[in-house]
Amino acid sequence: MQQPAPGLDLNRKVRAAFIAQGTTLKGWCRDNDIRFSNARECLIGSRNGPKSQALRARIIKASGMRAAA
Repeated sequence: MQQPAPGLDLNRKVRAAFIAQGTTLKGWCRDNDIRFSNARECLIGSRNGPKSQALRARIIKASGMRAAA
């Protein structure tokens, strides 16, 4: 399964998915010892190395958002 392309739209969708679960991206970051700014940069694509791609996948999975087929 392919990950959605990084960008502001992905950031908005992930944040909305966390809110639908009754939490926030910032709260998830706090609970998982991830800096919120790093998470945001991974989602919008400012950071796109292997570790950032892995973090992006982890965030998307935790949000419950479905990946693009």
